[in-house]
Amino acid sequence: MSSIGIIAEYNPFHNGHLYQIQKIKEKYPEATIIVAMSGNFTQRGEPMIIDKWERTKSAIENGVDLVVEIPYAFVTQSADYFSYAGITLLEALKVDKLIFGSESNNIADITEIAKAELEQEDFDKLVKIYSKFGYNYPTALSLALKDLTGKTISTPNDILGITYIKTILQNHYKITPLTIQRTNNYNEKELTGEISSATSIRENIADLDKIKTTVPNNTYKILKTKTIHKKEDYFNFLKYKIITEKNLEKYHLVDQDLAIKLKKEIMTATTYDNLIQKVKSKHQTYSKISRALLHILCNDTKEEMKNYQKITYIRLLGFNEKGRQYLNKHKKEITYPIISKISQEKDKLLELELNTTKIYQLPYKNSEQEYKKEYNQHLYRKENVND
Repeated sequence: MSSIGIIAEYNPFHNGHLYQIQKIKEKYPEATIIVAMSGNFTQRGEPMIIDKWERTKSAIENGVDLVVEIPYAFVTQSADYFSYAGITLLEALKVDKLIFGSESNNIADITEIAKAELEQEDFDKLVKIYSKFGYNYPTALSLALKDLTGKTISTPNDILGITYIKTILQNHYKITPLTIQRTNNYNEKELTGEISSATSIRENIADLDKIKTTVPNNTYKILKTKTIHKKEDYFNFLKYKIITEKNLEKYHLVDQDLAIKLKKEIMTATTYDNLIQKVKSKHQTYSKISRALLHILCNDTKEEMKNYQKITYIRLLGFNEKGRQYLNKHKKEITYPIISKISQEKDKLLELELNTTKIYQLPYKNSEQEYKKEYNQHLYRKENVND
């Protein structure tokens, strides 16, 4: 039984994701599709607009066979950590192929560049030099790659793809990486028809009729009936933390310069986004600041985050019959503990997941009920699969 792996956020699950799954099924009709999905927060350091259970349901109802959770500790860091966790989970689940969206759709070039990063000692030095000249990390990365390989990669999915392939090569994983052509601009804020970016859908989330044709029907129903999480709902909690905390530098990703700026700007900032814009600089990108603020909000210290360097479990979020059969076939080969329901787990990585879920639900009236899903929510199981 062959298997295809995808690393995703599904924030929310939209027609572009459905297109990817349909294309995979066309080419690999017998394969089991396994998704390693971010939990309640994004790699950019923002809350998912709908929770992981609803996103899992949407994914499985649209063709995914099995969904597992990428732990918070890896999701909310740099691409290297995010990639390590996602790829390691897929490798542990005995996935044959990784398929990721790519602007260039040129797996040969992306692989060549990934190998160049790993093999050439000058790469990191060049990135640091370009960073010192004021370029942000993605631009410095692109310029260094061009110097070493003569090839230009500057688009976000291709850059992330390079990181995936580096993870596979560094760890000698058996996964074969493949690309699928992206059909839109990842960062585009304007809707572009039935296949629009997740960014544009989130930008227009207040007008559900406007985005109705951009998402599958089940996603639309979820967006209409479930709580939409917005980062601005967390701003007062963050503001309180920044004002009352005497030592902001103890938090993960917060350096002295950022700590000083946050203390200076917090009382005049009007929104979460406004605060980021006030403290952003050439050396501090929007995404890095956003992640740093999330670590302040969730009380993640530098010292504590050192404890989370390795995947220690596989947490199932949902599957259909095909996914269940795949797990049964491979369960003896899987060396990590598989968690389908939480009781009194003592794993530190899982404990962090539970604590950050409390914060994810904190601004909302039904927060206690929603948090209890972590313990009481059964896996989303299509076709009435039994335990």
